[in-house]
Amino acid sequence: MRILLLCSSFNGLTQRAWLELRRAGHDVSVELAVSQEAMVEAAELAKPDLIICPFLKERVPDGLWRAFRTVIIHPGPPGDRGPSSLDWAITDAEPEWGVTALQAVEEMDAGPIWGFRTFPMPAEPPRKSALYNGPVADAAVELVAEVAAKAGESSFVPEPLDYRSPEVRGRLRRAMRHADREFSWEEPTQDIVRRVRAADGAPGGRSVLCDLPVRVFDVYRGPELEGVPGQVAARREGAVLVHTGDGTVWVGHLRLEKEGAIKLPAAMALGELVAQVPERSGYSEITYDRSEGVGVVSFDFYNGAMSTDQCRRLASALRYAVAQDTRVLVVRGGETFSNGIHLNVIDAARHPELEAWMNINAINAVCREIVACTTQLVVTSIGGNAGAGGVMMGLGADRVIIRDSVVLNPHYRTMGLFGSELWTYTLPRRVGAERARRLTQDALPIGAAEAVECGLADRALGGSRLDFERRVLEYAERLAVDPGYDRLLAGRKSVREVDERRKPLDAYRAEELAEMSRDMFDDRSGFREARRAFVHKVKAQATPEHLARHRELSGASAPSGTGASHM
Repeated sequence: MRILLLCSSFNGLTQRAWLELRRAGHDVSVELAVSQEAMVEAAELAKPDLIICPFLKERVPDGLWRAFRTVIIHPGPPGDRGPSSLDWAITDAEPEWGVTALQAVEEMDAGPIWGFRTFPMPAEPPRKSALYNGPVADAAVELVAEVAAKAGESSFVPEPLDYRSPEVRGRLRRAMRHADREFSWEEPTQDIVRRVRAADGAPGGRSVLCDLPVRVFDVYRGPELEGVPGQVAARREGAVLVHTGDGTVWVGHLRLEKEGAIKLPAAMALGELVAQVPERSGYSEITYDRSEGVGVVSFDFYNGAMSTDQCRRLASALRYAVAQDTRVLVVRGGETFSNGIHLNVIDAARHPELEAWMNINAINAVCREIVACTTQLVVTSIGGNAGAGGVMMGLGADRVIIRDSVVLNPHYRTMGLFGSELWTYTLPRRVGAERARRLTQDALPIGAAEAVECGLADRALGGSRLDFERRVLEYAERLAVDPGYDRLLAGRKSVREVDERRKPLDAYRAEELAEMSRDMFDDRSGFREARRAFVHKVKAQATPEHLARHRELSGASAPSGTGASHM
């Protein structure tokens, strides 16, 4: 079947839909909703049997849905309508939520229903981004496959939306306003956490901190300390601890309410205003746990971005873990495994090119600890999406285990970088030189199944993220007592020694950094513009050519005047 995906951006959910449909054998093309004209033109060029909109903020043009079967994937249960569905679900502490596939009609979110999924909401208020990338995305991908299957059935007719049906429990809700996201630090911690998480990662909760209007992100409950609400009590690893009406809350990230401001680690955003605030334990992005045979280094960096400081702390934690007497080391990422260097911190630095240089050297040190460890077997646990250097970072392990819903983007091209993280050593070793070239040049995502098939990962496991992490740990524990452990460890050490004699890791690193210096300091491939477009959320002006097959096959270019795209 010929399917056109219309989307506001080629985000993680859209990528999963694209991968699922292609794997099922469909001919899939993508068009970004940069304008009504572009969407209509795309449909006319693609002549699709079906249009699916997995992530679309814009209204579908009348001429498009009247001419082509167009199905919207809406992040709410049947009957839910409006642009702030997940925000309200978290704010109102809904016990259950869902995703609905509905046909586009004149009235938004009111079309006949092709299918739906429901799921329980966690008791702890989830971050909106975590809810979207977790159960919402899982349900949406199932629905995308179901919609494609039903579209192939001539007898299928979608169910009209009927609020008298017991299955239709949603309702029309207005868009959230700025006032709905405002909070006072005098409120209870629980209310602040819920308000902020309902707006994470955009647009953030709204408040005032250190007499500055701010957007607040990435919050966690702190200890029950007495103090003046709104006063910063401590800082730790870029976060600040703020007094609330009944305790404290750790704030990981802030964005100042001023022109051109970007989201940054909270202590960095506040700068000198909190420079003299004391450090306090109780908050950590990196932990180490061990049993008799297995050590686990866990890290969970917001949105998977790894700054220079974070990389240095992670490299130090790995050095400590490698020095222990455990037999297997598990390197475990968080909600997002890693997306490589921290572009926001780089862009906000006084000298961005120098900060980028320090950042890439710091993440290289992390990769080296993983690759060079020969005293333990190493297992990488990839339970969340990864991109660019974040993918490469995990490849130096003996076993790479990936959650079956994960999407990998093992390339740097769209950011105008050659890449480092020892990828010229680890990637070809796993997938071969030719496939390594294609993965890095094609700039396309791959799913977990494809990653295992091509050797990028060793196995894929299902389940929730917690289930996945438990299964990886069980695997590591079995590996630690495997009768063939000594042989496996000797093999790892032997391979490393042979490879080092053939070409030292430092040589790979030096060659990569020579290329990266030209990208970062000379800006030979547009890193500066691509970075700023990403950091400042500049809307794409055209669909990347490698996604818009309908334009490639027809010989048509992007609509005139739309320019290039950086995603």
